[in-house]
Amino acid sequence: MSRLLEMHAFATAGDAAVAVALAGTLFFQVPTGEARGQVALFLGLTMLPFALVAPLIGPFLDRYRRGRRWAIGSTVAVRSICCLLLAGAASTRSVEFFLGAFGVLVASKAYGVTKASAVPRVLPTRFSLVKANSRLSLTGTAAAAVSAPVAVGLSLVGPSWVLRYGFVLFTIATVLAVLLPAHVDSSTGEEQVDITDLRGGRAARGAGITALVVAALRCNAGLRFLSGFLVMYMAFVLRDRPFDGWEDRVTLLLGLVVGAAGLGNTVGTGLAAVLKTKQPELTVITVLVADVVMVVVTAMTYSLPTAVGLGLTVGICQALGKLSLDALIQRDVPEAVRTSVFARSETLLQLAWVLGGFLGIALPLSPTWLSLGIVAGLLLAWTVFVVRSVVRLRRRPALF
Repeated sequence: MSRLLEMHAFATAGDAAVAVALAGTLFFQVPTGEARGQVALFLGLTMLPFALVAPLIGPFLDRYRRGRRWAIGSTVAVRSICCLLLAGAASTRSVEFFLGAFGVLVASKAYGVTKASAVPRVLPTRFSLVKANSRLSLTGTAAAAVSAPVAVGLSLVGPSWVLRYGFVLFTIATVLAVLLPAHVDSSTGEEQVDITDLRGGRAARGAGITALVVAALRCNAGLRFLSGFLVMYMAFVLRDRPFDGWEDRVTLLLGLVVGAAGLGNTVGTGLAAVLKTKQPELTVITVLVADVVMVVVTAMTYSLPTAVGLGLTVGICQALGKLSLDALIQRDVPEAVRTSVFARSETLLQLAWVLGGFLGIALPLSPTWLSLGIVAGLLLAWTVFVVRSVVRLRRRPALF
């Protein structure tokens, strides 16, 4: 477990460095309209191949004995190579630059899936999935918090130096991935589920996936969707229409909202440890409702405090929701398919984030209440759907 934590720390620190570099080259140095178009292009190029490849990642890992360690290592190595490509083209924004950014984004999404498949295999004795993912989350947050200021400092010299810094971090993470314990590759006693089994119904029941796990996954899809929307929409709206008195401090303004989301993730992880994931099926629905309420409040009274509050709430709810899903998977899903379900669920959540990001770019920046209201309406409809499905299925005990 310690080697996985070390690898994740370096990989997350590298992601933070790349985010700083791309923000400096694609976000702040071009007009808002052009920046939105470029980000939309990146999301599209990320989502389309990832949507095609994601269902194949699990079977690939299942087929090849040394699949997990090398698959994780390859997703980090690709980002390392892309950082070098980006460093050489950072000043020109040429075709190589866009190809490098595309590679980083796709590999980052694939990394989340491959890492998820390894977590159940490195759990120490009497160590739960919830506790393991809590530590991974806290490690990633701490690593990003340390790496980002270093990257910002290097950006004063030039974006290419930030990307070279990212190359070093990803290279170290690649080595650590390959050096993960050998039993990460073991599939003894494991059975596989198809990604379509997570939709629910007879296929899910046949694979041992309960309706509560399916409902929790749907709740988390809503939470991740809102997270993707918040990152993209608030980044552009705060840049284009900053609050009064913040016109010359847009970077700091963005830092407040993004920092609130990061703080919320840490707080949510801490709350999960205190609550010890009691009644996770109730927690996961509660946090989705809390997100809906906070989006409505922000839409009605849009201001700096509510924007920061929204970031904080989204961070807390996403952490609690994901850890509640982990608790349900560990409690209700048979051990034989647990690793497969864990990896497949992460695939769907990555796609939900990208969809939310697309909506954040597509909706108008003004009026803010309209765009936030649309998102609130979508999340409310999704919440009603999830709750109704749980209530309906709870009336059929045989399904559980």
